[in-house]
Amino acid sequence: MESDESQSHEPHPLDLRARRIRQRAVAVWARDILVSLAVAFFVITFLYQPVRVEGTSMLPRLHDQDRIFINKFVYHFEDIGRGDVVVFYYPRDPSKSYIKRVIAVPGDRLEVDEGRVYVNGAHIQEPYVPQRFRDVRSVSPVVLPAHCYYVMGDHRSISSDSRDFGPVDRSFIYGKAAFVYWPTEKMHVVE
Repeated sequence: MESDESQSHEPHPLDLRARRIRQRAVAVWARDILVSLAVAFFVITFLYQPVRVEGTSMLPRLHDQDRIFINKFVYHFEDIGRGDVVVFYYPRDPSKSYIKRVIAVPGDRLEVDEGRVYVNGAHIQEPYVPQRFRDVRSVSPVVLPAHCYYVMGDHRSISSDSRDFGPVDRSFIYGKAAFVYWPTEKMHVVE
């Protein structure tokens, strides 16, 4: 028997081409995954963060266990305004977060008379507080110091808010509620 020493041990050119195509596909896939992770990290860290609502103090707009996105970036470019729904560290225990509506901003004179809210002497209309969620609590007039915000839940009769723990310092506010994404049948922009 004769041995065929002329037989080559080099891979066939089509095999080499297929291997290169697979390697490029894996490299493109890995690059896309890394870019996606970097973008997700940036968005979650600096722009939007998903959070879960715990409790019913923001009924009827936000329900217990709703999942929402909060905008963590918006207050770098605009001021916190009356009516904004904000997420902040609870002043008495900063390991917890609360979500409430801003009722008054720094420099405002606020008074609550048997559930009716007055800001700078004017009774404010609050269409986001249904009649059945109103209460008759009163708060003596107070002028909000610099960097402090008065926040209240929309479900006034059960909400623990600035009426209990006082105004919230700006440094505790870290986001604005933007969008309910879960459950899907209740998706909406938070107003």
